[in-house]
Parts: sequence; C-alpha cells; structure tokens
Amino acid sequence: MFSSDDFPPEIPSLFSKCFTYKKDEAWHLPSTAELLSSDHEEFTYLLSLKESLNAVKNLLSDKKLDDWHRHTSFTNRAGRIVPEVRRGANAELCTQAWCKFHEIIYTYPLLPNTALWSYELNTLHLCEAPGAFVSSLNHYLKTQDVRCDWNWVANTLNPYHEANSDLVMIADDRLIANTLPWWYFGPDNTGDIMNARYLEGLQKFTSNMSSVHLVTADGSFDCQGNPGEQEVLVYPLHYCEVVTCLATLGPGGSFVLKMFTLFQHSSVNLMYLLNCCFQAVHLIKPGTSKAGNSEVYVVCLGYVGKEAIQGHLEKMVAHLGSDLRGQSLFAHRSLPASFLRCHHDCCTYFNNHQTQTILENLKLFSHMSEEEKLHLEVLRESAVSYYLQRFQIKYIPRKHWLVRKPRVGCSFNARWVGTRNRRTYTYNERKHLEELSWREKAAQGYFSSFLEDHVAGDLGKGCFLEGPSCEPRHEDWYLLQGQRLSKIQSSSFCDCDLLNKYNEAIKGCSEGGSSITLPSLCCPSCPLQPAGDVVSSLLEMVQNGHHILVCGAYPVFEVLHQRQLSSGFLECAPPQQPISLLHDGDPAYQQQLISLVLQAFQRLQTGDSFLLPVLSSLTRFTAGIVYILCHCFQVISFSCPTSNLTCGTNAVLLCCGYQPLPSPVLQHIHQVKQLVDHLVGTASPQQVLEFVPMEELLTGHFLEFLWDLNSAILRRSLHLIGLHEYKTLSGSGQARATVPRD
Repeated sequence: MFSSDDFPPEIPSLFSKCFTYKKDEAWHLPSTAELLSSDHEEFTYLLSLKESLNAVKNLLSDKKLDDWHRHTSFTNRAGRIVPEVRRGANAELCTQAWCKFHEIIYTYPLLPNTALWSYELNTLHLCEAPGAFVSSLNHYLKTQDVRCDWNWVANTLNPYHEANSDLVMIADDRLIANTLPWWYFGPDNTGDIMNARYLEGLQKFTSNMSSVHLVTADGSFDCQGNPGEQEVLVYPLHYCEVVTCLATLGPGGSFVLKMFTLFQHSSVNLMYLLNCCFQAVHLIKPGTSKAGNSEVYVVCLGYVGKEAIQGHLEKMVAHLGSDLRGQSLFAHRSLPASFLRCHHDCCTYFNNHQTQTILENLKLFSHMSEEEKLHLEVLRESAVSYYLQRFQIKYIPRKHWLVRKPRVGCSFNARWVGTRNRRTYTYNERKHLEELSWREKAAQGYFSSFLEDHVAGDLGKGCFLEGPSCEPRHEDWYLLQGQRLSKIQSSSFCDCDLLNKYNEAIKGCSEGGSSITLPSLCCPSCPLQPAGDVVSSLLEMVQNGHHILVCGAYPVFEVLHQRQLSSGFLECAPPQQPISLLHDGDPAYQQQLISLVLQAFQRLQTGDSFLLPVLSSLTRFTAGIVYILCHCFQVISFSCPTSNLTCGTNAVLLCCGYQPLPSPVLQHIHQVKQLVDHLVGTASPQQVLEFVPMEELLTGHFLEFLWDLNSAILRRSLHLIGLHEYKTLSGSGQARATVPRD
C-alpha cells in the first residue's frame, strides 16, 4: 500500500505543489460591451513579485547555458524519473512532458465519468509536438483498461513547412511523421494556431466528433533572448490557445494549459476568464517539471459550454490574430477583490518555490560537498520510487503503442539528431551577439571555420541513390497548396543549423548593400572541377549505347557534344539572379523545374541518362521532383562543382538508366504542372507545397541522399559568400588578418 510517510519529506512536497482557486458568487463575466474595451493596467503588487523574481534570475546571466543545465539536471530531484519510466514501463515517446501529463491526469479527473458517456473519447492537443501528451494519454488509457473509442487530433507548428523557423519548432518528429493524418496544420499548412483562419479550419476538421472531452495546450516560445519577459512574450499564444479551447471543447469538458508566471494583467485576465468558464480551476507544478523554471499547468474542469458564453466568445474569436498588447480583456473594475486576493496568493506561492530553488542551485553551483552530493543521490532515487508508486506506472507492450513500427521521420536519421537547440554562451554573451551585424560577426571571426574549410572539387562524388525495385504508391497522393513562401527558414532535408548560418550570411550581404550571384564568386584555394570531370563521372554510370539528355549545363553539353554522346539539349538555365532566402522555393523556379522534367520524359528513351541542374532541394516540392526521378532512373548521383556549370546552378543531378513512369504517376505530375502554371500565371498568393506525401519523402536512403546534396550545396555556397564578404571587409581594414588561407 502506498504511503508518503515512507519517503523523505522533500519528495512528497515536490509532488504536491498545487493551488486551487476558491470561487464565490461575485465571479462572473462582465458584459460583452466591456470586453476588450480598455487599456492594459498592471497591478503594482504583482509587478513587485515579478521584479524580485527577475532579480534572482539575473544572478544567472554570467552562467554558460550548458554548464548551468548540467548542474541543474543533477540537482533536479526528479531527474532520474524519465529514463526509469522509459525503461521500466516501455513508455512510448517518454519525455518530461510525458511524465508531467501522467502526473496531471492522475491528480485531476480530466476524463468524463464513464457512467455518463458512451464509450467515445475525443481529445484535442494544441501545440503538441513532439506528441508526448498524446502518447502519455494512450499509455494511461491502455494501462488503466479504459475501454473507449478514442479519437484524437493534434496541432503544432508544421515541422515540414519551410517558412517555419526551426528555432520555434520541435525537431523530434518520430510520432508526427508516422501519424500525420491525425495532425491538422491549418488552411495555410503552417500549423500556426495564431493565424486568424486556423480556428475555422480546425472546427471543420473536428466536425465529425460528437463532442470534444479534453483539450490540452502545451505551447511556448524560446525566450532565452529575454527570459525576464517570458510572460509578456507568450501571452498572444496563450490567448489563442484559450479561445481555441473555448470554441471547440464540449460542455463538461476539461482543459490543461501550460503557463508561466502570472504577474501581468493579461495573465490575470486569462485566469479570471477560465474561472468564469469552468466549475473548478487548479494550478499544479508537476514534480517532473524542473523546480527552478516558471512553468505551471492550469487545470480547468467542468466547462460551462460555448453556448453559455456565446457573445463573449464571438468577440474574442474576432480578435484572433490581432495585436492585443495594448488591449485588456477586462478592466480592473471588472475583477472582484476576492479573485485578486486569491490570485495574489497563487502567484506568491509559486514564486516562493521557484526563488528558493534558484537560490539553492546557485549555492550548490559555487560549491557542493560530497555529503550534499550523496544526499541529492538519495533524494533522486527516492523520487523515482515515489513517482512509480503514486502514479501507478505500469508496463505497456509495444503492440499498444500509437506507432508500433516506425517507418519514416527525420529523427531517425542519425545525422539529424543534435543539430538543433545547441546551447552555448552565457546570457550576456548571447545578448552581445544579438547586437552585432553579420559583417561584425564575420570580422570578429565567428565564421572562420567556413572560410578555412575549402571545398573539394569532387564534392558529391560517391553519393548514389538507387531507384526502388517497386513502383511508387501513388493511390493516396494529393496536391497540397498553401500560402506562398516568403523565405526558407527550415527544411526536413538538411542540417538546419547549417541552413541558418547560410541564411544569416545571405541576409548580412543584403543588409550591407551587396547583391551577389554565385557565378561572381570563386575561391582560388578550392580545387576546380572542370566540365570534363563531370562528364567522366557520368560516363562511369551510363549504359553503353544509350544517350544523354542535358538541361542547361552548357559546358557539360559542349563536352558531350564533342564526344557525340548527347541526345539533345533542353534550354533551361534560370536567369542570373541574386542569391535569395527563397532558395528553391520560388514558384517561378519550381514551374520551370517541373516543366523541364516533363519535357525530358517526352524525349528520353529507355536506358537513357539525364542531367538536371538544381539550385537546392530544401523544399518539399523540389524533393518531390527528385523523388519522381528516383522512381524512373536506376541510379542518381550529383555533382556540386566549385565553378558554376551554368547560371542559377548549384549542383547537377546525374540520372542514369531511364524507365518510363506508370501512367497514373505521370498524370499526377501533369496535374501538378497545371496547378503550378495557374497559380504562377495568376500571381496567386498560394503555391503548391507538396505533391508527394511527406511520409514518402522521409524514408531512409532517399532522405540521406537529399541531406548529402543540400549539405554540399550549403557548405560550398557559405564558403564562397563568406570569402567574398571577408575580402570586402579586408579591403576596408575591418577583418581579422588570420582567417582565410588562400
């Protein structure tokens, strides 16, 4: 029998940081006319709590993130719980979020009373990536033998939308990639819940659900650049999460919302709104949430239903996507004194716990005795036992996982792991970097490695992709269009840390007044790969007696023509253009690319070869083109020479052993071209984002080939741009003299 008395007193208290709002009859919504009709007006006594907490946080400003994170991971009493649950319970996607949700669902009655509902459970999970709440709920339902027909829908910023910054997305897509039909990314495909049109699309997507019984919202932003204002920065997201919940949750339903400090008037308003819309509101700081951060979870039970707040809800929905920084949900006079007293008690309670933890961690960071280390080890072991017993963690066989046999996902690529969320520098050092322009960073040597890493002339040699033995599974293919891309900030087909550096270089050049094209760039220390070498590489792959069709790589065509090996030439060279943050995401470029491929299919004979110049393959659209080529050629390789073969070219795809595509696949590509022609021709704000399902593009060897291709292109281009700018700075005497080795 479980008893808290069997554990050191610190452990039960770690898992009992809870607060409940005690409502009275004065707590009710003001009239709709008063809603969003006044300016923000802060509460001085709450701001004093904020200032005292920030003063303590400021003591961390000179600590390097990696060192501090390593230290607080050791002092975290609950630090060993996640790996133990993952191992002992065989928990799917077991993370801190998984364990936090398991605490919450065991502490509060989030699910309907089984006596009152008809064995159907519908849940909605906002800002859910990577999917730990969903997998934790699945574990709970299976191990507690809850027999129901469970339907779930999840939302997150789409990790596959190229305009989404990887800095605000979760890299882990193990669950997402293998459960894509359950994820709704909105009409623009970004997954941005703060888009005004998202809610309308979500309501249509969930319209087959009789009622939504539970909504969770686990969203946040990276606030490392300004941690003292985390609450203000995240408020617009919290507003959208709350309004989305109120518009979709069924009567009697539950809501779990992650928030942080609650000092600002905006947060006070949200808490009052939730107290007026739910029968009971609780706050919990799960024991598996790091005690030194500001994270808390708001647990709302017994929703009154959207019909009861229809007028208020309509007005709040109308303000989705608006700038609410100057508007307040409620005026001061609308908030009862009893609520404000209760809220102040709540803020004080959690503020004291957080402050105490930070100060203790600072003390131990300066010096930790062997006795203190031993005591922490004992507490960490006790926390594991306490968690497993109190929250009844049970083993689950893999056959009950949501993803029993994972097939796709960027996270399965070993080279992908660890390329995001790298934490270096102290807070003060990061602030200094933010204040520097790209040219100033270049002058101070921050890009030295790319300047010194000269590019081999045979970049790409040895990278081959063999065509699959079976036809593509085209039956479920579809055309996905969304808002036109403005720039490529992330890609599922490359190291995004490398892409970020390249984008920073491009942006730095444009801000400095430069408009450069790759044909104008060269490095005298990089070995050149003449067109004849490209041809020689190709001839090693080409079958005897077959011809080669060349698109736009003029020097290569000339060599082949001289050797009488070319079957023809397709004029395809893009116009000479400045390097752009759009990369291969320009609809006009994509239109030209798919046109060239279709023209080639009309001229190629079985066994022929094909040379196609490309800018890059960072987008789902261009990756789809490469995927199609993979299915109609026996082998594909690429060449990424240090001297351009033709204008607008960063690499050349070498495709050998042509086999005609099945008619349905070819028809699908023609439909893609028709839609692309229409959107480009009408200057539509939309573009085709995807025409081969993402599940197909994320498969093993194909994904690795795109990774190699894009890495070669980005490293080569970053080297050439960096050298170009360094020489510019050297001419003005701004650069360090020790960087390049030309």
